[in-house]
Amino acid sequence: MPKILPDNLKQRVRNFFLDLDARLDSTLFSSAVGIRELWERYSTFMDRFYVGHWKRWVFIEPLSEAASMGLVGLVLLLALAQPAFRETSDEDWLKKSDLAVTFLDRYGNPIGSRGIKHNDSVPLEDFPDNLIKATLATEDRRFYDHFGIDVAGTLRALVTNAQAGGVRQGGSSLTQQLAKNLFLSNERTIERKINEAFLAIWLETRLTKNEILKLYLDRAYMGGGTFGVDGASHFYFNKSVRDINLAEAAMLAGLFKAPTKFAPHINLPAARARANQVLDNLVDAGFMTEGQVFGARRNPASVVDRRDENSPNYYLDWAFDEVRKIVDTFPKSYNERVFVVRTAIDMNVQRAAENAIENQLRQFGRDYHATQAATVVSDLDGGVRAMVGGRDYGSSQFNRSTDAYRQPGSSFKPYVYTTALLNGFKPNSIVVDGPVCIGNWCPQNYGHSYSGPVTLTQAITRSINVVPVKLSIALGGKAGPKAGRAKIVEVARRFGITAPLPDTPSLPIGADEVTVLEHAVAYATFPNKGMAVTPHAVLEIRTGAGDLVWRFDRDGPQPRRAIPANIAADMAGMMSHVVSEGTARRAQLDGIPTAGKTGTTNNYRDAWFVGYTGNFTCAVWYGNDDYSPTNRMTGGSLPAQTWHDIMVAAHQGVEIKELAGVGMGEKLPQTAAARAAGAAEAAQVNPGPPPVLTHRGAEILVRVEKMLDDANRAMEDTPPSGPVKPLSNAGFSDSFAAAAPNGAPAAPARKN
Repeated sequence: MPKILPDNLKQRVRNFFLDLDARLDSTLFSSAVGIRELWERYSTFMDRFYVGHWKRWVFIEPLSEAASMGLVGLVLLLALAQPAFRETSDEDWLKKSDLAVTFLDRYGNPIGSRGIKHNDSVPLEDFPDNLIKATLATEDRRFYDHFGIDVAGTLRALVTNAQAGGVRQGGSSLTQQLAKNLFLSNERTIERKINEAFLAIWLETRLTKNEILKLYLDRAYMGGGTFGVDGASHFYFNKSVRDINLAEAAMLAGLFKAPTKFAPHINLPAARARANQVLDNLVDAGFMTEGQVFGARRNPASVVDRRDENSPNYYLDWAFDEVRKIVDTFPKSYNERVFVVRTAIDMNVQRAAENAIENQLRQFGRDYHATQAATVVSDLDGGVRAMVGGRDYGSSQFNRSTDAYRQPGSSFKPYVYTTALLNGFKPNSIVVDGPVCIGNWCPQNYGHSYSGPVTLTQAITRSINVVPVKLSIALGGKAGPKAGRAKIVEVARRFGITAPLPDTPSLPIGADEVTVLEHAVAYATFPNKGMAVTPHAVLEIRTGAGDLVWRFDRDGPQPRRAIPANIAADMAGMMSHVVSEGTARRAQLDGIPTAGKTGTTNNYRDAWFVGYTGNFTCAVWYGNDDYSPTNRMTGGSLPAQTWHDIMVAAHQGVEIKELAGVGMGEKLPQTAAARAAGAAEAAQVNPGPPPVLTHRGAEILVRVEKMLDDANRAMEDTPPSGPVKPLSNAGFSDSFAAAAPNGAPAAPARKN
């Protein structure tokens, strides 16, 4: 075999690798020696600073731990500060103003405004000295001394609140309040407070104290839809802020804490009491003497009477949020911030809705133990004609129509029946109303009785609970009830319900929560022949100069097919029986085809009626903010009556449109009992109080009980000539009925 390499070449290769190995070994050895020498030198140097025994544990270890914790804290602070710093990413944050929107009703009449229209025309030196002193004495006495966070004030507020067992003092500095006004929302969360603190420090590094104070006075919300003290001065006193006196300055300074609660045009006594507290603060802070404020105490401020200027505030708040979302879709280069917006509201319907709710609560709210209500009236294209988010906007600005999630009860069942019709069932399909269980949960009908075989139309008319549950099981087939409920949720999503709707066995009978707004507009799918629409307030947006920049019919979401037209007609036909002979007879409208569904939840916490005609859809909810139960209020009582009163007003002067599916095809024959109940309902214009026994009724029952006892004892003492049975109170039902309150049923109304 021939040699591959000559011997001399092999030797040279071997020598090369031996040399390389030697160099590597030498380098590693030298490096190790050098590192050891450096370590020894470092150790010798550090030994000079060695502290042992007690000095180490008293000084060195705590300092070391503090340094470590400080480093961790610094990293944590940087992480927490990131969301706050993102709020300041816009380089034009100081010059950029919020939207200034003037709202018009559907006919072009002004109804109110929202947003900030900045007015920097009044320099800080022109503000009255007593206004600045009153503001600082009330909001932040150490404003010129702290770095954005008043540590002493915060600690004092924490101690005071802890002693009081609740929130009695606020610890936010004036700079923190400005940071919230400029960058954040009003939500009460820990995250917002953290961001507020970082942004306050950031503002202190960017602006002088006087600039911060000027911004605060110009941009704080002052109630009545006004922003800034100059706008508030014009609104409340009809004068410039330059011309206000001490009493008026004290009233304005008192608005910063709770502008709606202390707004003088809503509650003048509360505003004057708050102004008196501001005068006390001026004296306590040493800014003025008691003699200087005495005149303002004796002559409190008077305000312009604006009681007739009743704006639909719940509606405007919601519409303003919608405008902001729309404007956010405009190109970033678009700088216009002043707009005139025409909305879908009809002020006649709005006032009718407000009056209907107030009248019902005033007459029957105490009897039913109900304190709140909400309603939404919508066109069939989703344009909201009226919205009531609560009984009194001045007391609570929380919008129960858009932000409160409440259980709809049986008013959710139309989505279940629609799903059934989509999967082969018919309005006259038979389902057995009998016991059923899903796991350990066994739904019950009201009265704990069953009706046997019933049609779907009969089941929805009588608001039977078992049938929707059985339908959810049948819809799931072999896949199980969970699959059936998933189909129901998918149909509800098509209608426009965006609420979470978690999967629970009780979902088909309305255990999951929805909002009044979504529920009302989702029902528009039925009279729309299966087309779902989007709830909206804005019809068109124009600039201050009158240029049209957005229009709903052109730029807004278009109607979408949710269900076939024949299914929508079948559902309307079925739901019309609920109004004509079912649980919602109070909602009947003379000469106007109507359909809908009542809803009442467990323990009577929520009562609903959601219904529609060929022109409008409307949802009405009654209940309590604290979820406490009402006194047996059902959806067929106040909600149905309120719906009737609102819709009568809504249809005034309107061409009545046909409701597809109502009056077409056969209806169930009305039973004699249903006719009699309908006649009784028609005779009673307003819903009566709940079935509560009166004092006279209680006295009658006591007398009856004594009579029965005396009679039984007499018969026991007398030898019977034949078999005698003790008397019962069965024959005294008429007496009991006579003792009940006017209009109160002798037996509980059906829960639906």
